[in-house]
Amino acid sequence: YRLTYYTPDYQVKDTDILAAFRCNPQPGVPPEECGAAVAAESSTGTWTTVWTD
Repeated sequence: YRLTYYTPDYQVKDTDILAAFRCNPQPGVPPEECGAAVAAESSTGTWTTVWTD
């Protein structure tokens, strides 16, 4: 995920929506990789519970 979602030089635009997440990587996992994995999950919506009634 790091190569796809981690862009440290990105310049925030007025039209962007900013969100904060807490990420606690497991030992040996770089913080950037943990953050990139969160970005990947939040962009695809896989954390959203979907159901039908």
